[in-house]
Amino acid sequence: MTGSTATSEKTDHRPRDYRKVFRGLIRYVKPEWSSFLASLALLLFSNVLALAGPRLSGEAVDAMGIVAGGVEFDTVLVKSFLMLGAYVGSAVLNYVMVRLLARTSKRVICRMRQDAFDQIIDLPLSYIDTHQAGDLVSRISYDLDVVSSAISQDIVVIAASLITVIGSLVMMFRMSVSLSFTFLALVPITVLFTIYRIKKTRPLFRKRSKKLGEMNGYVEEILFGQKTIAAYRKESFFTEEFHSINEEASDAHYRADYQAALNGPSVTLISNLSLALVGMIGVSLFLKGSFTIGVLTSFILYSRRFSGPINEIAAIIAELQSGLSAAERVFTLLEQPPEPPDAEHALPLEDVRGIVEFDRVSFAYTPDQPVIRDFSVKTNPGELFAIVGSTGAGKTTLINLLMRFYDPQEGEILIDGKRLLDITRDSLRRSFAMVLQDTWLFQGTIRDNIAYGKPDATLEEIEQAAKAAHIASYIESLPNGYDSIISDSASNLSQGQKQLMTIARAMLLDTPMLILDEATSNVDSQTEIMIQDAMNKLVQGRTSFVIAHRLSTVRNADQILLLSDGQIVEQGTHEELLEKGEVYADLYQAQFS
Repeated sequence: MTGSTATSEKTDHRPRDYRKVFRGLIRYVKPEWSSFLASLALLLFSNVLALAGPRLSGEAVDAMGIVAGGVEFDTVLVKSFLMLGAYVGSAVLNYVMVRLLARTSKRVICRMRQDAFDQIIDLPLSYIDTHQAGDLVSRISYDLDVVSSAISQDIVVIAASLITVIGSLVMMFRMSVSLSFTFLALVPITVLFTIYRIKKTRPLFRKRSKKLGEMNGYVEEILFGQKTIAAYRKESFFTEEFHSINEEASDAHYRADYQAALNGPSVTLISNLSLALVGMIGVSLFLKGSFTIGVLTSFILYSRRFSGPINEIAAIIAELQSGLSAAERVFTLLEQPPEPPDAEHALPLEDVRGIVEFDRVSFAYTPDQPVIRDFSVKTNPGELFAIVGSTGAGKTTLINLLMRFYDPQEGEILIDGKRLLDITRDSLRRSFAMVLQDTWLFQGTIRDNIAYGKPDATLEEIEQAAKAAHIASYIESLPNGYDSIISDSASNLSQGQKQLMTIARAMLLDTPMLILDEATSNVDSQTEIMIQDAMNKLVQGRTSFVIAHRLSTVRNADQILLLSDGQIVEQGTHEELLEKGEVYADLYQAQFS
């Protein structure tokens, strides 16, 4: 199923609406508005103090004079100390502002990351099946780190630059209008060049984030299948394949950074040309007596302060675009529709008898590739239904439909005569216990893992479930028993032990219905016999669906369904199907010959 559909998110290459991204960011920033206003005030005062420096410097220069012996030492010292105080005060305010903004940014990103995680949890299985896990992980880790950097650093730099540019421009016009217009002659070129470069680099940073997410997803898949890769000696194959993916990601990264690297030097060149022009004309005006050497000094310092931020904006705009592209990926995730809500008239499933009926059900993950075709079957309360067939026959899809991870396009499924669409999902799923082929245990105690579906279970109940699953002896041999910690990914357990743990978890639940999807596929024959004995006790009185490749595990089933291309090929008990001597009989003989 994975990758079977191309989502609009992946294939839509239209220009993105960054206004929507900004609106999303504002929504998260709004609760912290007081902290951001305080940061802005500190930033403003810090830059105002810094802007006083060039003027004080010019006044100190004038106090020194241009004639020997004409130095006003008291004035020079006062102006120098005032200039020092202005710069120190500016630095202190800037430090406080950075600390405040860093803490505020942390809270904003924490909420965004929590919302992104909650969204992933609530997403329908159809979305998870068509997106790489590594790409989703990249969105709540790398992408949000980039957004955090944009909020706490890039936006600050741009805001400070704007304050400095406006302040410097005001001071320059107060000193000399003609020289200011001379300096500003080349500014439109800088602005137009910057706008052009933004449009040039924006799609490159979007592509960079996308390629990085794809690479993370590929690496996660490879790590998950490391043992299989080693067993089949496919290291060189996947190394070459990763080389290609890495080259694409690196090339996307290089192209974005290469184009962004041209921005700063180009704008700096234009700014330096302006400064050279100011220097030449300023000297001629000074020689004509239009203003003092101190004013010219202050003007040149202000012009440099004006040019510096423009250069910084040009350089930082690339990082800001990277942050916007990352935020766009996060908001795209947050905008995905969650699992559809229950119908308004849906009611909880209560007093379940376990009569399950598939009525002419058809389903396809993609429109042109049907998986289940006109499927009809009905169980009686407490019956054990075994579903067998080749890979891709539609066995697991039936379970997905029964649990409402997907809804059929045609037909309907009923439990005790009630349509699944008329039943709340929560009550439906609580009516089933599940043991899947792919075991899932979380980092925590063995007690918590077994009691995952019944957190209020007593230790005695947990021990009974573990004994029924034939895992109690192993658990009790551990130093801490049921309080022993299962490591991350349960790497300190064998595959068989993991499977037995999940079986014990299902045994602890007192549900009226049971699903076993290849529950004994990862254990040896001796363990399988023990589990089978426990399963026979577990399924008593429960409507049970068992998906199995090992036909020996379904011989006691009340009904066996043999699927092929989403349709029932054969149906009956084990003995009846053997007596027919058709496909099921051939499969059984092939397994035991």
